[in-house]
Amino acid sequence: MRLLSVAALTVLAATPPAAAAVNVVASTEDLADLTRQVGGDQVKVESIARGYQDPHFVEAKPSFILKLAKTDLLVVVGRELEIGWLPPLIQQSRNAKIQPGAAGYLDASLTAKILEIPTGQITRAMGDVHPLGNPHYWLDPGNGRHIAKAVADKLSRVAPADAAYFASRYADFDKRLADAEKRWDALMAPYKGLKVVTYHRSWANLTDRFGLDVIGYVEPRPGIPPSPGHTLDLMAEMRRQNVKILLVEPYFDLKTPQSIGRETGAKVLVMLPSVGGEKAVTDYIALFDYDLGLLVAAIKETGAK
Repeated sequence: MRLLSVAALTVLAATPPAAAAVNVVASTEDLADLTRQVGGDQVKVESIARGYQDPHFVEAKPSFILKLAKTDLLVVVGRELEIGWLPPLIQQSRNAKIQPGAAGYLDASLTAKILEIPTGQITRAMGDVHPLGNPHYWLDPGNGRHIAKAVADKLSRVAPADAAYFASRYADFDKRLADAEKRWDALMAPYKGLKVVTYHRSWANLTDRFGLDVIGYVEPRPGIPPSPGHTLDLMAEMRRQNVKILLVEPYFDLKTPQSIGRETGAKVLVMLPSVGGEKAVTDYIALFDYDLGLLVAAIKETGAK
């Protein structure tokens, strides 16, 4: 056996071990990607909801409990998006670090711009209204920047030795996102004020960010399936306002939207609300490239104004 010299042994003893990566679980793939953007090699990230799933309704599997039991940091959308499935998983994980309010729990919504915060009394007759506002806030790239900063700050507290690394990674992401925003703004500038219809209220932040006018929804109220009467009224309004674009999330039944499209001449456009909704959409910036590219192609195809 080859023996190491005393000098070599001294160097090895003085070299600190590599810092262990921070184990992170994110409730959605969007949050997971933003965590990877700022965490780099110093994080190991898994998401619970997949990009092709409706994040309101996720099957709570025992394997998720095992993941949460071992994690150092949990990043959630908040605004009660995950209320139907995540709280029992957190509780059953028995991981004190990631309980709400603990050091390893991050509600990514706290620094984001939140739209549609209801006022007054909320009843079940209003449908699945989120009392804390629209939880699909990540679909404004400005909020993506806020989320990334919040994650970088939280990671710096969880692993302070790597704080400079996380800050550098965030600065790089911020620059790349700013460059992409210039591209997206130029792409969408000709279509400000364009009237559209959406299936669910997933797109409020995206339409607000790029100046689109949502004149109606396929759902009569959030989470309530479309009725024949509401559908007829919506089609009449679309004809009256010459609406040619109908946005639908990939996890909703296309039967009613396609019927509306046939009757009104509107293009039914299945857009992705999340990273991972298609294999090609592997990161947060690619999500907007994909969706806005689809949208502009549909606008040109239909001659929408």
